[in-house]
This record gives sequence, structure tokens and C-alpha cells, in this order.
Amino acid sequence: MARSAANGDALLEVRGLTKVFGTLKANDSLDLSIGKGEIHALLGENGAGKSTLVKMLYGSLQPTAGEILWKGKAVSVTSPSFARSLGIGMVFQHFSLFESLTVADNIVLSLGPGHSIEQVARDAERLSQEYGLPLHASTHIGDLSVGERQRVEIVRCLLQDPELIILDEPTSVLTPQEADNLFVTLNRLRDEGRSILYISHRLEEVKAMCDRATILRHGKVVGECDPRKETAASLASMMVGSEVAEVQRETREDKTGEILLEVRDASLPPATPFSIGLKTINMAVRAGEVVGIAGVAGNGQGELFDLVSGEVASTKNAVFLRGQEVGNLGINDRRKMGAAFVPEERLGHGAVPGMTLTDNLLLARHASDAVALQRFGRIGWVWEEMVDKATKRICEEMDVRKSAENPAASALSGGNLQKFIMGRELDRQPSVLVVNQPTWGVDAGAASRIRQALIDLAASGSAVLMISQDLDEIFEVADRILVMHDGTIAEAGKAGDVTREKIGLLMGGAHTERDPEETSMEADHAH
Repeated sequence: MARSAANGDALLEVRGLTKVFGTLKANDSLDLSIGKGEIHALLGENGAGKSTLVKMLYGSLQPTAGEILWKGKAVSVTSPSFARSLGIGMVFQHFSLFESLTVADNIVLSLGPGHSIEQVARDAERLSQEYGLPLHASTHIGDLSVGERQRVEIVRCLLQDPELIILDEPTSVLTPQEADNLFVTLNRLRDEGRSILYISHRLEEVKAMCDRATILRHGKVVGECDPRKETAASLASMMVGSEVAEVQRETREDKTGEILLEVRDASLPPATPFSIGLKTINMAVRAGEVVGIAGVAGNGQGELFDLVSGEVASTKNAVFLRGQEVGNLGINDRRKMGAAFVPEERLGHGAVPGMTLTDNLLLARHASDAVALQRFGRIGWVWEEMVDKATKRICEEMDVRKSAENPAASALSGGNLQKFIMGRELDRQPSVLVVNQPTWGVDAGAASRIRQALIDLAASGSAVLMISQDLDEIFEVADRILVMHDGTIAEAGKAGDVTREKIGLLMGGAHTERDPEETSMEADHAH
């Protein structure tokens, strides 16, 4: 059982902690304590100040005022290496990995001198197996999916044997099965007397996992509670200061609209020795429906997105938009046909980190279609006023919180950048939208807004293909569910008819075997 910091058993405590950026108070006189052997949730909307706080705890930022106490003694956490020497480890939401190096290389770099790469590789693979986060130490980071990179970050942190582990959205790119394995690990770490500061927008897992929760709003602590005694709705209300709107959808009959996006017998060889090839992919998305794709990270979802978006060329007669074969067309040409795409990795793929929001908007639209050209530019001259208005409109509609009028993409928190990228594509009212992990790392209010926008877009007559590792999201938004496993795709059925158990079996590859129900029926007939 976790021990409460209120009994004088605090491992870490902050008093009056404040961080000011220019005129913005990101953290305003925060008081917080984390007990030894407890899992403590840190909750708040995107932009509430969570990331700023944990960066100060980890030494990535220095406070403007206030103090940090470690085991009752005031400390100045001057750097991440000093934080690690104290016993504080952190898994960031945005990964800090070198893509050209292997898993073992990245871990060795974080551990410092005195560690052989051979021993680190053995320890990492052993630890990853124990914790249900399988990794191959010799794999290059550039060949891993986002979910697999998350595993590397978690294993790297655990190898440092920390007393306090800060986890920033650790399950945002994990499947339910992977998340369950992680929860077993976290409970074991807590039972060993370690403490965990847990940041998550998945409120049901906060209720199930955490002993206490501190809620931030607009940079201030607005409450503390026992999340096990709350509902997900009450936690969300505390975070936003009002009730969070539930996603609404009409009960509709089978979709009869025309096929707007189709993939026929598409196969692609693996791009690298460690990536997944696509094997005879067949699927269609009709006007007026949302098709959700579930699957464990690294089973070909990224490759499918690249194929459909035009980032990689397909064989002839493999990908069709509105019935037109587009295998030889790139992203901009597909955009001109009314398609829009939101990739899984927002910083670096969905947006250029060093460019402003307006420049990122222009970059995504400058060549998309005649309307965009009329609105945003002509013969090389940019209509800055129109771009600015569009950026402001998107930020207002998606509640994008930022510290400046037109900041660089990298200056936004992960959730706010996700809201901007989603808003940028939804603002075009595309006839076909393909999105990979639409609500990764966003708060409950923003997730509700994004999911409602996807449903509304389909209801307006567009076709939406949504790749997601959040099964709750898939059941809430999708009309039909497909499942990817090892580069293949299987139809699970209508969202209202299929069970989570069936999807779990398909995610494990059951569609390559005989249907268990059919086998059972045959056995009954035999008797």
C-alpha cells in the first residue's frame, strides 16, 4: 500500500515553485508533494503547466522562484544528469533518441561512462522482456515505430534504477495489452518503494492506477483528490473547470455513399530489414463513414499511412481516390483531389519544428488546390493577412494555447501542437481524411473536440480513415473497425457489433487462423 506524503514521508516536495516566460506565468506558486512508494497523478489540460513543472523537477528548466526538496532537503536541480544522480528518472512525451544509432547505443549514452555496450544490450533485452516491452538492442531507432520508441525510453529510464520516475503520457502510443503490462510493472515498482509521477489524459487508467492526483489549471494547483473515489467525468471537470462535452453521434444505417478511398491488393516490401512489409491490403472507405484501424504498434500502420498519403509510391492500380488511380501521385497532388493527412509524429513530420504556425500552415497548403492558391498566395506572393486569419481561426476553434501570437511549432506543448495540426487539416473540409493517432497526448476536452470533429466530417459526406491505438477512441468514433497484424489487414466488423475480445484476437494474428466460433460450431455438430 502506498504511503502518503501528508504523513511527513515525502520523497519529493515543491514549495511556491514558479516559472515565468516573458509575461507568461507557466507555473504560479505551486505546492506539491510526492510520497515514497506512491503513484501520483499530475492532471491538467494542454498548456496547464504540467510539462514545465516536470522539466524543472528533472533539471531541464530552472525555476524563477520557489524551492524543490528531495528527501526533506532543499536542492538545486541544475541539470538532468544531476536529477538522475539524485534518483529521478524521466520518460518524456517527445522522445530524445538518435535515429541513426541502435537501441543499445542510445541507452549507453544516457548511462554515462563505465558501461559496456554488450552488457547494456543484454540488460535492456532482459528488462524489456520482463516488463512486456519487447525490444531488440541491435535495432536502429530510425527503423522503429513511435510505439516501439516509447518502449526504448521506458526501458532506458528503468535501467537507471530511479527512486522517482516521471512518466509523461507513457501509454499514449501503447495498445491496451502493452499498457496492461506497463501497469503491472508500475505496481511492482511501487511495491518496491519507488515513487511515480504519472501524467496522463487517459482518466480511466489514472483512476485504476494512481493513489493521489494533483490538478493544475492555468499554471496553478486547483485541487488534490483520491482519483479512485472520482469518476472520469469528475476528474475531467476538475481539469477544465466545467463539464466536458460528450461525443455525440447519430444512429445511422449502413453507409451507401460512394467509395472515396480504396486500396486494392496493395503489397510493399519492407523498407528496411527491421520494418514491416504490406501484404495484399484490401480496404475501402465510403462517403459518410469513419473506418478505424486498430493494431499493436509496428504492425504496418505507418507503412499503410505512407502508402495512402503518397509518401511512398505504390504499384499500379493499388490506391484510388474517388475512383481515380493515384499510385504515381505525391502528397500535394492527392491534396489537390481533396484528401488531407495527419501523420503519427507531429513534431518533424506533421510540422516543421523551427517554423512558425503560419509558415507550417502555408507549407501544408500552398500547392493543395486552386482554392488554397487563391486564398494563400499568387505567383510567389503570400497573402499574409489571409494566412494569419486562417491560423487564428484554427487556434480559436481547436483551443490551441500558446505563449506568443505566432510561435514556432516546437514552442507548443505536444497536445497543443496536435490540436493545431488536426485543426489545420479539418479546416480544409477535406473529402477524404487519413489520420494516424488523432488524439495522442491531448487532454480530455481536446480529445472530445477532435473526435466530434471526425464524426461531424464524416456526417457531412467525407470519408475518414482513422488509425488509432486507443480502443476506446475507435469504439467511440468508428463505424467499422479493421485490424492490422504483421502487415496484413482484417475486417473486424461494425463497431456496434464487434467485441473487444475479438479485436484483441485479431491484433494477435487470429485472422490468419480459423475462426474460433466456426471451430466451436463444427465441434457442436460433430457431437
